Amino acid sequence: MTAAAPAEAVARCPWPKADPLYVAYHDEEWGVPEYDDRALYEKFVLDGFQAGLSWITILRKRENFRRAFDGFMPEKIARYRPSKIERLMQDAGIVRNRAKIEGAVLSARAYLEVMDKGPGFSKLLWDFVDGRPRLNHFRTIAQVPAETATSRAMSKELTQRGFKFCGPTIVYAFMQAVGMVNDHLVTCYRHGELQKIGR
Repeated sequence: MTAAAPAEAVARCPWPKADPLYVAYHDEEWGVPEYDDRALYEKFVLDGFQAGLSWITILRKRENFRRAFDGFMPEKIARYRPSKIERLMQDAGIVRNRAKIEGAVLSARAYLEVMDKGPGFSKLLWDFVDGRPRLNHFRTIAQVPAETATSRAMSKELTQRGFKFCGPTIVYAFMQAVGMVNDHLVTCYRHGELQKIGR
């Protein structure tokens, strides 16, 4: 993992601003290709919880989410009973949204089915980009799309398989986060670094 550069030391995407947590996320995680099935499930669920909120809100609560959701182990989450959901609804450390909590459970069940019957969660997702990151060359945030034809296709597939909170916009934010697309601006130092990784 690359250490985050000082906020003022390099040219980077403007969205982290000077928030140390956000800068570290931008420098170390965002856009790094992720192929691990369980890690992809975690990021998928967290992106669903982000809907209607800012990502920094979720980032600040991420460790609380990991504790509350048993380390995002789908095998455990798929077995959550109503009593567990009620306990989560009382947990001030996470986003207490019943639909999103129940969505995480339903997505865990869909995940287990994809893992059991094929093709596997990582393969299912990465096949939409032929297994390797797509490199974009955006110069401004205004040029970055909210969704694409690929995110719409992935959203449709995931919805049909029983996943929740996977609209095209959420899916595109997820694709950016897990490195399926390199949407660091061309002026950002991470754009070139991740281009090398993507090769």
